[in-house]
Amino acid sequence: MTVREAIQNRRSIRVYRPKPVEEEKLLRVLEAGRAAPSARNIQESRFVVVTERATREKLMKAAANQSFVAEAPVVIVVCATVTQYTMRCGQLAYPVDAAIAVDHMTLQAVEEGLGTCWVCAFNEAEVKDILSVPEAVRVVALMTLGYPGESPAARPRKSFEEVVCRETYSGG
Repeated sequence: MTVREAIQNRRSIRVYRPKPVEEEKLLRVLEAGRAAPSARNIQESRFVVVTERATREKLMKAAANQSFVAEAPVVIVVCATVTQYTMRCGQLAYPVDAAIAVDHMTLQAVEEGLGTCWVCAFNEAEVKDILSVPEAVRVVALMTLGYPGESPAARPRKSFEEVVCRETYSGG
C-alpha cells in the first residue's frame, strides 16, 4: 500500500468488530507515532495503550458517552509531557506534535487493515484521573483502534482550488 492509498482509504471508524488487535500490528502503529517528528525534536508525546474493557468503558464516559470508545478493542491516549514550548511562529508545539503522531498512527493502521477514530470530545480531568496521568502532562487526544465493523463512504472534500493558493493568500 502506498502512502497515497492509505490517505485515500482512511476513514473515521465508529463501529468495531470484537476481534482483538494483534500485538505486532499494535506495535507497528505505536512505532509510527514514536517515529513522528516533533518541534526541536522534543519528542514530548506519550501513548497510553488501553485494552481492558472496564477502563475503556470509563474512558467512554469521559468521552461524552461515545459508545465506540468502549467498543474499540484498543484506545490509545495521546499525552504531551512538555506543554510550554512555543514555536517561533507563536504556536504551542505540543498540539501540533501530537497531531503529527496521531496522523502517522492512523495511516499505519490503514496499512495494517485497522480502523481508527481521532476523539477530542472528552473531559481531560476525568481521563487523567482514570489513567493516573500527572497534572503537568496534557491529554491531547484519544484514538480508537480496531478492526472496522463498518465501511463508511469518503466524506466530501473541498476542491483543490478552494484550499490551495499560490504566492499569496486568497479565498475565505
